[in-house]
Amino acid sequence: MMSSGADIPVGDVFAVPTVLKEAEDGVSHIPSNDSTRCSELGTNPTPESEPSFSETLNPSICTNELMLNPPSSLASIKRSAYALPAASLTFKDLTFSLPSSKEGDFRLILAPASGHFEAGELVAIMGPSGCGKTTLLDMLAAKKSGKYGGEVFVNGRPRDWLFRRIAAYVSQEDVMPPHWTVQEAIEFNATLKRQPKRAHCSLKGWVETLIGAFDLQSVANSRIGSTEARGISGGQRRRTTLARGVAACPSLLFCDEPTSGLSATDAATCVKALRIMTKRLGITCLVVIHQPRYEVTTLFDTLVLLTSNPGRMAYLGPTSGALQFWSKCGLPSPPNMNPTDHYLDLLTPNLAQDQSAMLVSAFNEQIKPQLERQIDNVMQEPGETVVEMLSESGYLCTRAYSVPFRTQLATLLRRKMLLASRDVRAVGLPLIMPVIQGTLVGYMFTGVGQKDDMLKQIMFSFCLVTMLCLAGLLTLVVLITDRIQMKHEASEALYCEGASSLASFMVDVPLSLLGAFLNVSIMTAFGGLELDILRTVVCWSLLLFMFYDSMFAIIGAIAKDTRQAQVIVMPFVSLFMLFNGFVVSKRDSPEILHWIFYVSPNAYAMQAIVVKMASGAGWEGQMLLEQFGYEDSEGQSQKGMEVLIGMIVAFRVVQQFGLVFLNGITR
Repeated sequence: MMSSGADIPVGDVFAVPTVLKEAEDGVSHIPSNDSTRCSELGTNPTPESEPSFSETLNPSICTNELMLNPPSSLASIKRSAYALPAASLTFKDLTFSLPSSKEGDFRLILAPASGHFEAGELVAIMGPSGCGKTTLLDMLAAKKSGKYGGEVFVNGRPRDWLFRRIAAYVSQEDVMPPHWTVQEAIEFNATLKRQPKRAHCSLKGWVETLIGAFDLQSVANSRIGSTEARGISGGQRRRTTLARGVAACPSLLFCDEPTSGLSATDAATCVKALRIMTKRLGITCLVVIHQPRYEVTTLFDTLVLLTSNPGRMAYLGPTSGALQFWSKCGLPSPPNMNPTDHYLDLLTPNLAQDQSAMLVSAFNEQIKPQLERQIDNVMQEPGETVVEMLSESGYLCTRAYSVPFRTQLATLLRRKMLLASRDVRAVGLPLIMPVIQGTLVGYMFTGVGQKDDMLKQIMFSFCLVTMLCLAGLLTLVVLITDRIQMKHEASEALYCEGASSLASFMVDVPLSLLGAFLNVSIMTAFGGLELDILRTVVCWSLLLFMFYDSMFAIIGAIAKDTRQAQVIVMPFVSLFMLFNGFVVSKRDSPEILHWIFYVSPNAYAMQAIVVKMASGAGWEGQMLLEQFGYEDSEGQSQKGMEVLIGMIVAFRVVQQFGLVFLNGITR
């Protein structure tokens, strides 16, 4: 709870305490005339017109208590001694266009816009639909996938490849595994991207603070859920996504409509938490927001207002100065009306109140020249580079990620195993389904190995190989779902694509391999194959499984969605199933198609298994070998193994290129 000193009435004159008093929550209220004590505490004397919050004992406790008990919008929050390196944001002539229906023509989405935000500012970006709010945010956050014009500077220096290390982006989508809990989701981001500058505060304590600040205590241990799995509400999921962005303690935080879908009260709670983070830790925070309550609007330091058709800037300045600017333009806000509603009514084209053209003209005449001078001053006196900012934190300052590869892998592996243990389908698909299939098909071929009917034994081998070929199709949906989630998280520099694919390989492949082994074991047990033949069948079956697992992995990496993945995979699977020497033999097929047998894994597997069966079948075995065109030689099996292993390695390499360079998040 806040101390009584925090309840000082806000007005032109404050009744300021005359003695230093340490509040119960670790917040100190310092009298403005006590300069000696201010000096001892390492703080500056505070003007009487602003109540102040500063650290005197444990800074982390003070910040935590402020997050849990937000002060009023009029209170001045002092910067923490453990604040992050300051990062101002400057942009010049940012513009974006899309190709129109006419060939060679373009439709202007956002006209050239320039501006500057000081470090530690909480900025609101507002405007009617289609004005380019999210477009501007995406360009500033280096998230825009399309080509755009203009420049962005951090501390007066061009934005570089390390920008992602000091920035975090909260998108409109809530992309999280459904079987994660709220606490685990927030802790994941805090572990992988937390700044060492905040190392004085325990990870667990910081996560608990965020859970309280975003009012998630009641669902901290509840699962996220999805359309298929029951979980928390949409509003709680939105707040969890926002808390994940804040958990990384970035110097720059970009939030795209973080309050969409929230009640007015929850929206105010989230913005208050962002304000405290901004002031205490020196974070520059930009928020795209739709018509908030006036009380929420006053929490923002700076307001950016855009109009549409095309997107143009109509105001950029202090939130408190917007009403005065509107009044100067002869458009004062009516009494008892939310000023935010008034702004948007006048900036929305085609409404009766539309004054967008006049307001844009006034902005260009009155505010834009000041902004241009401010930008020139920033360019002339640049601040710290990103490397210097990271060096200040003293950790991996020239690497793309905050933590080393081993930490990324360990964190991802722990999450993968945890989620697999909670999701019945994650275990059921690779284990239970192969057991059921193996039992049913194996029962159909009971005792086939004890009969003198080699043709049935070949049919048995064909069914076994075909089932292994088709089993992997079930994993395509999971592969693409996991890839989409990985792309969102990797774009935030939480971890690299290699760590993600290796963690998935270490969990998914052993599970699927065990399922394939059970499938083969059950079928061969029913079939009663001899030991020598059994070893050959098991060896080639598992090698065949590894081939198809790698092939499906590469398709899951390069395909845009599940439908495209199925379209790509079916021709390959069909050809490999047909051109296996049994359904279509090399002798019967046109010579122009013989090359398929040299790349078909089914052909190599059937070749090795049938030759082994024929070795003990006498004249019948030799006759069937000649009939199907199989070559009875050890060199052929050796060649098949080398080809399959080489293709498996090549598939895994290409998979990594696909994960890194293809199917990025489009904005």
